[in-house]
Amino acid sequence: MSNPSTVKTRASGPTRLRRRTRVSEFALETLIRVLGFSTIGFVLLIFLFLLREGLPAFFQVSPAALFSTHWYPTYGFFGTLPLILGSLLVTLLAIVIALPLGVATAVFVREVAPQWTREILKPVIEVLAGVPSVVLGFFGMTFVAPLVREVLGAPTGLTAFSGALILAYMALPTIITVAEDALDSVPRSLRDAGLAMGATRWQTIWRVVVPGARSGILTAVMLGMGRAIGETMAVMMVTGNAAVMPTSLVSLFRPIRTMTATIAAEMGEVARGSTHYHMLFGIGIILFILTFLINLAAASAIFQKKRKGGLR
Repeated sequence: MSNPSTVKTRASGPTRLRRRTRVSEFALETLIRVLGFSTIGFVLLIFLFLLREGLPAFFQVSPAALFSTHWYPTYGFFGTLPLILGSLLVTLLAIVIALPLGVATAVFVREVAPQWTREILKPVIEVLAGVPSVVLGFFGMTFVAPLVREVLGAPTGLTAFSGALILAYMALPTIITVAEDALDSVPRSLRDAGLAMGATRWQTIWRVVVPGARSGILTAVMLGMGRAIGETMAVMMVTGNAAVMPTSLVSLFRPIRTMTATIAAEMGEVARGSTHYHMLFGIGIILFILTFLINLAAASAIFQKKRKGGLR
């Protein structure tokens, strides 16, 4: 006969194991919750600090002066309109350049390239995202700017177009990686259905696969735009840093100044607590609002298309 104590020990073994497993799962879930809420908390703390330092600017400077066309803090002019338009000009032009190149590269990597080529290209693209912005800014000053000046006949190579070229290069790895993942998520059945209907391989790619990945491609564009509009060092080194209004197409080949470059260039020399100091934080608030509106518009567009059944 079995010893009752031995039977009890054998029965308690799985019980202790289940209890230990539940404790481990609870500890892991608690750690994940703490990390998640701490991330949100850090973002809120940063935003609250931005509000604390930047909100006084909106009371010290009138709305008409705040959105005027002159930024000369030394003489008391704090017009942010040239900075806002300069940031939007460089960012939109960079996305116009990077979007077709990024989507085409993602299609090649996912749909066309053989397996050995894909295994080489994907790590190379990811490595490009790690190039420091100051290195790209130096490259833009020494190579891109002289090339723009000589080829396009611009009076200076430090222009909005030069900055857009550098930002497009910086946004490409993000767009390619996210778009390639979106293309990979399109079901194989859609490709097979397109080919079964008599479509060629390229027709299937451009009329079935790419439309099926529109939500992911739109996400890639938004991430690339966020990467471009928030860039500081490369833009400050390449765009010329002239706070002038970009009012025509000729402005593409003239110096401009962005919001991020203004903050980086002037924060180190400004007197703490002055109107100029608060205005730089106010520019940060404006930049935060613009980025939030862009992301909100993209999320709204994706949600509406999903409700209509336009995206899978």
